[in-house]
Amino acid sequence: PASAATATANLGVSATVTNNCTISTAALAFGSYDPVVTHAATNLDGTGTVTVACTKGVAPTVGLGLGSNASGSTRRMTDGSSNYLTYELYSDAGRTTVWTDSGGGLYAPGAAASKTARNFTVYGRVPSNQDVAAGSYSDTVVATVNF
Repeated sequence: PASAATATANLGVSATVTNNCTISTAALAFGSYDPVVTHAATNLDGTGTVTVACTKGVAPTVGLGLGSNASGSTRRMTDGSSNYLTYELYSDAGRTTVWTDSGGGLYAPGAAASKTARNFTVYGRVPSNQDVAAGSYSDTVVATVNF
């Protein structure tokens, strides 16, 4: 009887995993600021969230810009005219480390243990004793992930 012959070869298979990150935010809404009574001597604090998802092992840094209405390095919300309410953003609950988009102000959460999104709290503060007109104040801050 005739037998069939066989031959084999190895097929190489490869893929490249790239470093990647995504970033999103949840707004920081301070609520009402009362310059006459409540916040004449007391700061108004609030929190927001920055969410970052990165390739496993990536050690990103996260930066927050000064906002659309900054004057020098002072963050300000505006009511749309010439009125401003100053505020600051921090990376720690004690509100001692200002969160910026460069140098020592960048937040460095360490390497990602997995691709699962991580939430980082943005601690905000509107300083007390500001003499501002009534109105609705807002600002837009750009959040950036570097990887």
